[in-house]
Formats: sequence, C-alpha cells, structure tokens
Amino acid sequence: MGGLNATYLGLEVRRILRNRRTLLFVLIMPAVFFLLFGLPQKGQTLDNGQPVTGYLMISLAVYGAMVATTSGGAMVAAERALGWSRQLRLTPLRPAAYVLTKVLSAMTLGLAAVLVEFAVGAVAGVRMPLHVWVLAGAAAWLGSLVFAAFGLFIGYLAPAENVMQFLGPILAILAMAGGLFVPLDTLPHAFGEIAKWTPVYGIGTIARTPLTGGSVRVAEVVNVVAWTLAFGLGAARLFRRDTQRV
Repeated sequence: MGGLNATYLGLEVRRILRNRRTLLFVLIMPAVFFLLFGLPQKGQTLDNGQPVTGYLMISLAVYGAMVATTSGGAMVAAERALGWSRQLRLTPLRPAAYVLTKVLSAMTLGLAAVLVEFAVGAVAGVRMPLHVWVLAGAAAWLGSLVFAAFGLFIGYLAPAENVMQFLGPILAILAMAGGLFVPLDTLPHAFGEIAKWTPVYGIGTIARTPLTGGSVRVAEVVNVVAWTLAFGLGAARLFRRDTQRV
C-alpha cells in the first residue's frame, strides 16, 4: 500500500492531538461560541418545530470540523520547512500514501470536533430525533473532506511561517459568507447568491437538511464535490512540483 500503515497514521494523529493551540481553536472555541450565542435562543423553534439551538449547533459543528481538517492538512507547511517531508522521501513511503495519511489524520481531528460540539449541545439541552443527530453529524464530518484538501493545498502553497496566520481569518470569512454564522434568508438576496459559490455553502446546507427537512439538492452536492476536486487536484499538482525541486 505504498507505506500506508496504522503505525504511521497513529503517530500522525497523536502528533496532532498534542498540539494544544490547535485543540483550543478546534475543540473549545466552537463549543464556547455555542454556549454564548446558542443558549440565549433556547426554547425558540424553526418553522418545522425543530429547535433553533440544534440549527446553531450543527452549523458550529461544521465550522469546527472545517477548521480542524484545514489545520491538519496545513501542517505539511511546517514539515516542508523542517525538512521532514524530504526525509520521508528516503523511505518506502509513496507520495500518495503520505497525502492519504495526512487526509485521514485531519479527518480524525474533524471527527473529534463534531463529537465535542454535539456533546456540548446535548448537555446544554439540545433535543432532536436520533436520525438527525446521526445524519447531521455524518454530513458535517464527511463534508469537511473539502477542507482537508484545502489545508493540503495551502500547506504546499504558503510558507510555514505565514500559513496559520491567515488561515484563521480566511476560514471565518468563508464560514460567514457560506451562511454558517448568519442564516442566509436574513441577508440581502445578493449575499445568498454569492454564498452558493463558496466551499462552505454545500456542507452547511447538507448537514442542516436532516433538521430543517426537505431533501438535498443536486447543486449542493455538486458544490461539495467540485470544491473537493479543485483543492485536491491543486494540492496534488503543488505536491508534484515540490517533489521535483528535491
């Protein structure tokens, strides 16, 4: 399998979990946002009778997962600067296995972000049908694959000393533009049309569909797939270019 193995993946996951700064922003900050902005709306319901707090909890779970997977993928920038990625090329580890390991470790951190956010929501009194918890959580986690690819893309594009400085504001802007922080139906029509082209829109809408009702539209699926392919292909191209320089 090109060097892909559970030992190397386990080392990558443990290395991510030892990064206290990453854990603070990924696991704690979204939960704090929910307690600050979600609890004051406890008791309010959507048009279908489902809790507004559930809507906010799912949105912040998506945000936590996207920050987690982006951070996990972008760590390749530091490895490139330290020469670790060059050292790995002296081993039987193939490039595809290296990239896949990074994606899987980033997705592990994304899963932790979703579980923590849902646990905080449940303790705080969010009550939803079981299938909503399962489907919304799975969509928030699997959809964050878009940002695992985005993190890899940025990790090969930006220097290590700058990558984490601008990723935070970019993710916050994308989350706001994609309708995670403010429902799009409360904003002018033009904002809603722009949001449909952002990489956050599809994930957030699909994740909230089990709660809001209705069905997932083709445009939302296309949004997620298109952005995943765009970032994935971009990361693969930059990875090949980076390899050729060594």
